[in-house]
Amino acid sequence: MKGLTEKQRNILDFIEDFMEVNMMAPTVYEIAEHFGIKTSTVFAHVRSLQKKNFLTRSSKARSIALKHPHKKLRRPAGLRSVPLFNSPEEAGTTKGKNFSEIFYDSSILKNASDLKKLFALRIQGKMGDFGMMEGDIAILKRTPEKLKNGDIVLMKIDGVPQLRSCHELEPGIMEFISHDHDKSAVRSGSGTVPVEGLVVGLQRSM
Repeated sequence: MKGLTEKQRNILDFIEDFMEVNMMAPTVYEIAEHFGIKTSTVFAHVRSLQKKNFLTRSSKARSIALKHPHKKLRRPAGLRSVPLFNSPEEAGTTKGKNFSEIFYDSSILKNASDLKKLFALRIQGKMGDFGMMEGDIAILKRTPEKLKNGDIVLMKIDGVPQLRSCHELEPGIMEFISHDHDKSAVRSGSGTVPVEGLVVGLQRSM
């Protein structure tokens, strides 16, 4: 690693080790915490490493990627790739398009076939409700067979993607309520419910 300072070499090694263990890039905050330095110092080192063509990074969470990794990343047992989309619109029109991926522990699924129904969605703007923050990655299951009280689902209300919580009013009648308790959404007894997916997991962005 010619042309690098000792601190820059240490940061590159940490990023590579972190990615090998966690199957995703560390955040700037995680790098700063590990080395006990300010995030502004990490940003400066990352910019220098970008200029020296050792890594790339965008404004999105966990977007650091190594240009010349020394290790072949191992996939821990049980982890399987899940397509990751940056918007609900992308998730709805995926065939034949490029998308990134994350890894999800398939051992927690009751049925192995459910893996094919999973997709991941980066939370944006006002979608960040129900304990989810902007930049978090929600794991969703397409076409859930059955919903129950407390489930969080992705729906389209008047064409706008929203997260809603499920509340059973009576057997066979489900109401979908937003974080601000707007009850104007479609009820399951009034026709086809436009459920895009059921949230089954969450990866926190730091």
